[in-house]
Amino acid sequence: MGGRCALALAVVSALLCQVWSSGVFELKLQEFVNKKGLLGNRNCCRGGAGAPPCACRTFFRVCLKHYQASVSPEPPCTYGSAVTPVLGVDSFSLPDGAGADPAFSNPIRFPFGFTWPGTFSLIIEALHTDSPDDLATENPERLISRLATQRHLTVGEEWSQDLHSSGRTDLKYSYRFVCDEHYYGEGCSVFCRPRDDAFGHFTCGERGEKVCNPGWKGLYCTEPICLPGCDEQHGFCDRPGDCKCRVGWQGRYCDECIRYPGCLHGTCQQPWQCNCQEGWGGLFCNQDLNYCTHHKPCKNGATCTNTGQGSYTCSCRPGYTGATCELGIDECDPSPCKNGGSCTDLENSYSCTCPPGFYGKICELSAMTCADGPCFNGGRCSDSPDGGYSCRCPVGYSGFNCEKKIDYCSSSPCSNGARCVDVGDAYLCRCQVGFSGRHCDDNVDDCASSPCANGGTCRDGVNDFSCTCPPGYTGRNCSAPVSRCEHAPCHNGATCHERGHRYVCECAQGYGGPNCQFLLPELPPGPAVVDLTEKLEGQGGPFPWVAVCAGVILVLMLLLGCAAVVVCIRLRLQKRRPPAEPCRGETETMNNLANCQREKDISVSVIGATQIKNTNKKADLHGDHGTDKNGFKARYPAVDYNLVQDLKGDEATIRDVHSKRDTKCQPQGSSGEEKGTPTTLRGGEASERKRPDSACSTSKDTKYQSVYVISEEKDECVIATEV
Repeated sequence: MGGRCALALAVVSALLCQVWSSGVFELKLQEFVNKKGLLGNRNCCRGGAGAPPCACRTFFRVCLKHYQASVSPEPPCTYGSAVTPVLGVDSFSLPDGAGADPAFSNPIRFPFGFTWPGTFSLIIEALHTDSPDDLATENPERLISRLATQRHLTVGEEWSQDLHSSGRTDLKYSYRFVCDEHYYGEGCSVFCRPRDDAFGHFTCGERGEKVCNPGWKGLYCTEPICLPGCDEQHGFCDRPGDCKCRVGWQGRYCDECIRYPGCLHGTCQQPWQCNCQEGWGGLFCNQDLNYCTHHKPCKNGATCTNTGQGSYTCSCRPGYTGATCELGIDECDPSPCKNGGSCTDLENSYSCTCPPGFYGKICELSAMTCADGPCFNGGRCSDSPDGGYSCRCPVGYSGFNCEKKIDYCSSSPCSNGARCVDVGDAYLCRCQVGFSGRHCDDNVDDCASSPCANGGTCRDGVNDFSCTCPPGYTGRNCSAPVSRCEHAPCHNGATCHERGHRYVCECAQGYGGPNCQFLLPELPPGPAVVDLTEKLEGQGGPFPWVAVCAGVILVLMLLLGCAAVVVCIRLRLQKRRPPAEPCRGETETMNNLANCQREKDISVSVIGATQIKNTNKKADLHGDHGTDKNGFKARYPAVDYNLVQDLKGDEATIRDVHSKRDTKCQPQGSSGEEKGTPTTLRGGEASERKRPDSACSTSKDTKYQSVYVISEEKDECVIATEV
């Protein structure tokens, strides 16, 4: 992104430089000659006071304009104009640089803000003035001489000399056109300013061309030249001489591709490839298909055969064995040499060096007999029928001639650091502490005596044991109970005391609780002791039966008092109610169903008194609450009804109500008999009821008594009369 911005700025700068060119036309007046001091009209210049006659005080007007075939001295001066102060009188020379008058500098400069066209028209007028302050150029009377010429001029540092003569005056002058700093070319239209920053690294040539600094290239010298040999496609650089690799490439010149991660024996042509070398296979080229060639595992001249997937087999030469034929077969292992001959292993063979008196390939032939006394150390000699002899060695000696003393401890038979003691024909092992047995290879069981107490688990060691103690015990033998105060259960500076298998905390003043963890608002002076026997040991004390019984009695007394208050209130309410009308029972029919009233004059069926019963099974089922039913009975005392016999819980209550009502409504002592037989109403749906006699009959002699039979169906009443 930064490179693109730099390139864009450089292009814009170049375009602006093409438009805003810069150069200077310089005119140097060198010498003016006016020998006679005459004006252009041949009149004599009038000198000022004290001046000689015909003394022309000369100043110049210069007009630079575009090329004209016929030069006109009239304005406008398209390239610029200038009027000098009085430079001299009649004839004079002009030095370079500033003169006596600070307002004039030789040469005269005409700056250009556009491309130099290469041609121009120049008008130089020499004028006379009477006063140095009057430099007007419009009066033709002041003209001494006029130069009007056109020229072709190239840009350069060299001056072009010219001389203009008009007969009476001569003007020697020179001119040139030079470019401003950082501008070059034939028309000073090429802008070039050396720089060494992010926008370019170059200097400027004679024609304004950009000359890149060493290590840079490009139109604006913004591209660094990388390390020679750096791959142009796979490498890049930010500074000259560098070579940074793009993703997937590596190496000094970024010409090496990066293989697939994990590739062992493979190459790549493009990044992330893994092309296996010959003899290798697998995704990561890690499976050796030619293990024999790469590793040469077989030794001692064995022949290796590849079996695939990195496996091989070795065919060993005679005299060698092993997976890689690394083990030489020792032909002396079977001890082929006899009669004490020493065996030397050879490649696939052996040789025997026989002791004196024996010869043969395996020293099987003897040149001595028992007469020569060959047996040593008391060995008994016996001649063999086939020639030679043999020695029977005593205990503790061996060898063909019993020349070797047997060292039973040479094979280190004792284990576990035991010391071997040679006792002649045998050896003894003196065991270290904690071991036993012939060779001291049995570890003595230190747990055999059950040293761990209180159910601890014993682990046997070398002449030692360790006990894993159950919870609550510690020590080497688990014999010491764990201190209850060991883990500091008491807080806030309390003192812990052990009491058997428990602990108690002696709290500091101002604290309380089982572990003295609570801050108390006030405490009487003196230490507080908290016993945690029950909590810590999980043992419960005697149950507080006295407190429980006292609580139960208080609750029962409270309930009985409430019941007595309720009963008193109800009795007072019943006394305040008006008495029921005595004839209300025959004129009204009551039921707990809302729309079940009938008038007295409705026709009824006459049914035998012995066959009728008052059935009102739904009295309790459709009542809202028990208090409503009680109120209903009190309000209508002339109405009597029975409940279903299977509601056993209300039978006693019903009998009490009936007895009270009979006493109230029959003061003469007459009582009605309860009669009734099972009667089926409306298809046998009505349940059996008991019917009391009318509680409030108007006449004792009447033959008819009202009986109210209420059906179980809603909104139905059956009214009958008992005869």
